[in-house]
Amino acid sequence: MYPLFLIPLLPLLGALINGAIALHGAYWKKRIPEAPVSLIGVALPFASFALAAVAAWPFLFHGATEPRIETVFPWIHFGALQVDVAFRIDRLSTLMTLVVTGVGSLIHLYSVGYMKGDQGYSRYFTYLNLFLFSMLLLVMGDNLLVLFVGWEGVGLCSYLLIGFWFEDSEKASAGKKAFVVNRIGDFGFLLGIFWVASLLMGNSEAASSGVLSFATLEHHKDLLAPAAVGITLLFFLGATGKSAQIPLYVWLPDAMAGPTPVSALIHAATMVTAGVYMVARLSFLYDLAPFSREVVATVGAATALFAATIGLAQRDIKKVLAYSTVSQLGYMFLGVGLGANAAGIFHLMTHAFFKACLFLGSGSVIHAMHGEQDIFKMGGLKKWMPITFWTFLISTITIAGLPPFSGFFSKDEILWEAFSRGFPVLWAIEFVAAGITSFYMFRLVALVFLGKPRMDHHTQEHLHESPPTMTLPLIILALLAALAGVLGIPHALGGHNWIHQWLASEGGLGEAAHGSEGMERILAGASVLWALMWAMVALTIYTKRLDWVRGVVERSRALYRLIWNKYYIDEIYDRLIVRPIHWLSQNLLWRFVDMGLIDGLMVNGSARLSQFFGQAMGILQTGILNSYAFYFLVALVGLGFWVWRFG
Repeated sequence: MYPLFLIPLLPLLGALINGAIALHGAYWKKRIPEAPVSLIGVALPFASFALAAVAAWPFLFHGATEPRIETVFPWIHFGALQVDVAFRIDRLSTLMTLVVTGVGSLIHLYSVGYMKGDQGYSRYFTYLNLFLFSMLLLVMGDNLLVLFVGWEGVGLCSYLLIGFWFEDSEKASAGKKAFVVNRIGDFGFLLGIFWVASLLMGNSEAASSGVLSFATLEHHKDLLAPAAVGITLLFFLGATGKSAQIPLYVWLPDAMAGPTPVSALIHAATMVTAGVYMVARLSFLYDLAPFSREVVATVGAATALFAATIGLAQRDIKKVLAYSTVSQLGYMFLGVGLGANAAGIFHLMTHAFFKACLFLGSGSVIHAMHGEQDIFKMGGLKKWMPITFWTFLISTITIAGLPPFSGFFSKDEILWEAFSRGFPVLWAIEFVAAGITSFYMFRLVALVFLGKPRMDHHTQEHLHESPPTMTLPLIILALLAALAGVLGIPHALGGHNWIHQWLASEGGLGEAAHGSEGMERILAGASVLWALMWAMVALTIYTKRLDWVRGVVERSRALYRLIWNKYYIDEIYDRLIVRPIHWLSQNLLWRFVDMGLIDGLMVNGSARLSQFFGQAMGILQTGILNSYAFYFLVALVGLGFWVWRFG
């Protein structure tokens, strides 16, 4: 069996090679051929996926339950702090690794067609490969510190990819916003790691087995129990940043400034799911803190509904999908917050398929529309882009939660877990959010692909389907979105919920709620009818009654503006946080501390004092012997007076 480190090493190797090619081209001001960059940038992620599949084989088909852990090299061995660079493959990380490498590889392939002709082509694949390496570190790390290195790595790469076209100040600002907002959450995550280490380093047994390894944390969780609430809330603060939950979700919609494949990579299978994975991985800690679980579930439910309402009024095709991502992540956090970890992870997997397909489908539309992203300037694209249309439609049906596609099973599993575990209010919130999701997603389909064309004549003349490098990933992802639900068909609907059973060995990850199967079928039926009703409403009014929609918007202008402006949350943050910090930085830290104290007193002040003494001594250094004799006489008289007076 090959060593596990090869799985993340291959994308890192691709990043290093393409990075060297990009630097060579920039230094010599030469345009690099795209073929070798594409070969390296795409082949190595697919090779990583193949290795991940080999590593997953025993867990998938031979019933293996014991984790496979490999230490690459000792890292930090200082006193009681023992941390190694080690990788872990178990059932949870197997699923995550397959999703990350599989969907990630398809996005790399799609990028070959989408980014063709871009001047930063080799730089783009460098960042993309580095992102994949960082995400694999995150999901394969055997301890909190390796996980945190991957956590920070995806944050760095998201900054580089969101601001990829940094010549545009708006895109550069979006990258900086993502970086800064994530640092807020990451600070909380780091404090949580410090707290865990401080509690375990005093225990010799824990120290000898690796203070921050997941096995040590679980084995010695009794030592962490008194501080479990504080530690888990700090970890969740990190998750709200990385996985875009209230209050740190604001970076993700602006992340649409990056290339569309980047949006798919960040918002589908990788970075934004890191927080969900982390909560599931540390579920044994959250079991010690019921309050923290309730916080996670409540924030998830609130985020799902809040973001869904914003999606109703967006006109940018990628912004609609961005708020949809924030909303769907809320469902996942509701699942893991309730303790229904397998349900949350199942939705994470299905979301990776249908959301990646939706983002790549939007990229195909933008590619055909020559950069246009306003859905009210589209329409009728089904005629020119049949593959994009059908794959987009399948994924829309999936995210709306309509059977028999996967989103129905994964979303309804979370709704049932909320209801059967005694949280009817959270169930009601998510039920409403599900209807809103169905409405704005079918609104998107209607405005983009159906009805009459609303683009200008020149754009209409040049409409075409995307090349095979772009449509092939769409077809594969649409098939996965449609068929992956068979893994989680519940007993109430005649299935065996295989994914629950498969994850059952992972410290309670497969634990499911128990309740009436009749009630589960009733709620599932109500959910389907609810989603179907809003889908039909959206399709009807946005294909046949568009003038009526404009009239409703005109009559409800105040409410529309509120939702269109995203409830002015960014403006509130700017007034209450950004501007005060900027003022303090400008006037207190820079003008007073930096310029006044440090430069004025310490740097310039010491220089002026030295200059003063130098000039004073220069006055005394006349070179005249009589002057020196006089100075000597004065000093002698002074010394004599001192001895007479004080001696």
